[in-house]
Amino acid sequence: MKRSKEDILKQILGQKVLPLYFCEDTDESIEVLKVLYEVGIRSVEYTNRGKGALKNFKEMRKACDKEMKEMILGIGTIKNGQAAKEFISAGAEFIVSPGMVKEVIDIANDHKLLCIPGCMTPTEIITAENLGIGLVKLFPGSMLGPGYVKSIKPLFPEMKFMPTGGVSLNKENIQSWFDAGVNAVGMGSKLISKTALEQKDYQAIRKATEEVVRIVREME
Repeated sequence: MKRSKEDILKQILGQKVLPLYFCEDTDESIEVLKVLYEVGIRSVEYTNRGKGALKNFKEMRKACDKEMKEMILGIGTIKNGQAAKEFISAGAEFIVSPGMVKEVIDIANDHKLLCIPGCMTPTEIITAENLGIGLVKLFPGSMLGPGYVKSIKPLFPEMKFMPTGGVSLNKENIQSWFDAGVNAVGMGSKLISKTALEQKDYQAIRKATEEVVRIVREME
C-alpha cells in the first residue's frame, strides 16, 4: 500500500532526525539500512552520490519490501528531472534536492510524492512556499546556523525547516537548532561516519543512531 506524502511528512517530522548516507557497496548499503531500522528509524534518505546509487537503491527497495516494511525509503541529491524519474521508477517514496529545482518538484507532484528542496536564501524559501512546499532542507546548515533560522522563522510561520550539514551528534547542538525553530534535522557523516562505512563498523553506526534517537526523544 502506497503511503501518502502527508503521512510521510508526518513521519519525518515525528522522527525529528532524517539519516542520510551513500555506500558504493550494495550489501553494505542494505546492512546500514537494517541497523537504522533495528534502532527504530523509519525514514531514511539514500543519497545519489555515486555511479552505483540507482542499482543499490533498487536492491534496498527490495530489502525494505521484504524485511523492513515500515521503512520509508527516500532518495536525496536529486538535481534534475531525469534522476527524479529513474529513482521514482525504482520505488523512491520521497525526494530531497540540494537546491531549488522546479522540474524535480513538478515530477514529484505528478507522482504525488513528497519533495524536500534545498534552500539557502529567503528568495528560495519564498519560491518553495509559492510552489506549495511544506518542508525545506536548509543547506548547507554549517554556513547558516541556528541564528539564521531564528531570524527568518517569523517570515515563514507555516514553513517547516530541516537543516542538513552542520548538525552535530551532541544534545547542545541539536537542541540549539530546535530552539531556533527547526522541525527536523538531517544527519549524514556526523551520524554515519566515513570511517564507520569504510571499516564496516555497524556497531558504531548503531551506537551513534541510538544516541541521536535518545536526544530527540528527550526533547519531546
